Amino acid sequence: MIKSKFTQKVNIKPLDGDFRQKSFWLKTLPEVSGIEPLKGSTKCDIAVIGGGFTGLSTAYNLRLLLPGVDVRVMEANICGFGSSGRNGGFSSTLFGMDKSLTALRFGKINAISAHHYMEDAVEYLEGIIEKNKINCEYEKRGSLLVATTPSQTRRIDQQIRLADKWNLEGFELWDEKRLADEFNTKEYHRGMYYRKTGLLNPALLTRGSVKMAREAGAIVHEMSPVRSIKKNSTGFCIYTPDGELKAEKVIFATNAYSILFSGLSAKQTPIFQNIIVSEPLSREQINSIGWQSRCGIDDARTQFHYYRLTSDNRLLIGGGNIKPVFKQKIDQDHNEKVFTLLRSHILKIFPQLRGLNFTHEWGGPVSITVDMAPAISFLGRNQKMLYSLGLMGHGVSMAPYNGLCLAELVAGKKTRRTEMFFVGRKVPSWPPHLIRFPLLQFISGIMKAEDRFRWD
Repeated sequence: MIKSKFTQKVNIKPLDGDFRQKSFWLKTLPEVSGIEPLKGSTKCDIAVIGGGFTGLSTAYNLRLLLPGVDVRVMEANICGFGSSGRNGGFSSTLFGMDKSLTALRFGKINAISAHHYMEDAVEYLEGIIEKNKINCEYEKRGSLLVATTPSQTRRIDQQIRLADKWNLEGFELWDEKRLADEFNTKEYHRGMYYRKTGLLNPALLTRGSVKMAREAGAIVHEMSPVRSIKKNSTGFCIYTPDGELKAEKVIFATNAYSILFSGLSAKQTPIFQNIIVSEPLSREQINSIGWQSRCGIDDARTQFHYYRLTSDNRLLIGGGNIKPVFKQKIDQDHNEKVFTLLRSHILKIFPQLRGLNFTHEWGGPVSITVDMAPAISFLGRNQKMLYSLGLMGHGVSMAPYNGLCLAELVAGKKTRRTEMFFVGRKVPSWPPHLIRFPLLQFISGIMKAEDRFRWD
């Protein structure tokens, strides 16, 4: 038997409107309608636990691949309450570690295939948005990795050399002159631009994905937190506060929230990252910083910052110091120290924005595996349970594509996705929480010290 670890100490339960306080994106959603909690006893062929990008894509693709299958999505709050509605909205090709570390851990061939997988993921998401007419403010602006110190410059130079050596397309080296033409800042010394990525509103994408899954024939039960799962002779019984769902197969699309399930909790650990968003910039403020390309930006520090402009010209910045989660305390949304750090960072880059008011601040959990790579696999020997986790904070494009992969595994199809090296792999376990938590704090401390040393 696999039991979920939901307790009264975990603040993941149906909230009356409070979901809008979880992020700027959720707060600006139009009215959310059609919420259908699970009530009473019913049954289905496949239950998907988790109503984020992964779970909704899995349900959608199962209905396309197996039109007669009865698929139900179980979401504890509203779809988008978790990381899918709280991230920065970067549809990127980032996989986990940088390319050199991925090659060191998994080999050069796998590192190259991971990059191409992520390229396909971005393209797949673009196609889904277009095909289903999802209005999520999608813009294909590209992304820029910037260096603000000599050590970060060396890292970018190494990444450019690696991309050339591996014949990866789409990368451009931006020197100081090119950066100065684009941005009115003295802090950028080197940049690596990649043209194949985009920006979007993740909450709108999530709600559009709910509609997409339902129109394909899946049933989505929101406000239906799973309390326990019991295995029986024919499949599984899934219990919520007001209902019981019998299913032949179960798919855990729970990512960071996998820590709440005993069979998955050691395979990944959640950490929290934080984001702040400003008031809309005036035309004068926008002109003062340049940034005509409106590309998404990451910096090359260890605990990187990422920032972008929203469709209504707000400045979003996220990242900073990571915060590990002790046991199942997975609703630690606010970190005033990180919010202060993010505000000070953006003013160091663009001092001309001094006085800019930041109107929204929040946090969200990111799923981290020990070896910093995602994992998709069966849970148990009977192949009736599957999971996806470890998206490393890069799930906007990866999660929907992983959902397609999960659906293909259930349908018994062999594709380039199901043959990826991280599918079906044995995931190294994190140590018990009494060791895990101080270990993560120690690692975070090292990363902070390294970034302080590298910031000239």
